[in-house]
Amino acid sequence: MSSETLTASNGIQAQEAEEAEKVGVGAYISLFFAMCFFSGVFYKMPDAYRWLGAFDFTTLIGKFGSVSGAATFVGKGGLSARAGFLFALSLVPGVMLALGLLEVLSHYGALKAAQKLMTPLLRPILGVPGITGLALITDLQSTDAGAALTKGLVDSGKISKENLVVIAGWQYAGAGLINNYFSIASALFMAFLVPVWIPLVVMFCLKFVGGVFVRFCLKTFYKKDFQNA
Repeated sequence: MSSETLTASNGIQAQEAEEAEKVGVGAYISLFFAMCFFSGVFYKMPDAYRWLGAFDFTTLIGKFGSVSGAATFVGKGGLSARAGFLFALSLVPGVMLALGLLEVLSHYGALKAAQKLMTPLLRPILGVPGITGLALITDLQSTDAGAALTKGLVDSGKISKENLVVIAGWQYAGAGLINNYFSIASALFMAFLVPVWIPLVVMFCLKFVGGVFVRFCLKTFYKKDFQNA
């Protein structure tokens, strides 16, 4: 038996052993906390429950103070490389918080629990493994943090390039859904003819439509491009 065959066989056995590893109660608790923290469940709670904002990603990120009447420290009227640098700098706190917390949650088994629970849901619909679940959930509040978590999965070899494109399609449709919906569309809530949660659910479902459409394109028009990816 050649060395390449042995290496492939050992890789498959290692993967099967990892998937078969028992997921404990602590891992599911860690996953539940991660879903609540990143999904925006505790975002802008009523006054009586405002303390729950301490367990919300967007609330913990906070915001920069204003400088000379500008909205943030970036100021007004910036352009070119300098403006781009300051904008990129403003993304660092959210990305670092998401990555740091993900490492802690991963240590307690949140990713393994996500893979076991979400694979039966995400695999048939989007064709991606359940381990991508936290990256998808994070995108509901922060496009930057969601992209950072996705990049981490790619760098660690846990998802393929085809998975990456499908995830990007899901994330691009209604990016930062919960955060943007309640911060921008809230000014129109009083004029809504339907309950506030209905448009939110519709947009959430359309994210899956976007992901499925991208997956269909990859399986048909661009199938050859991802055969060896």
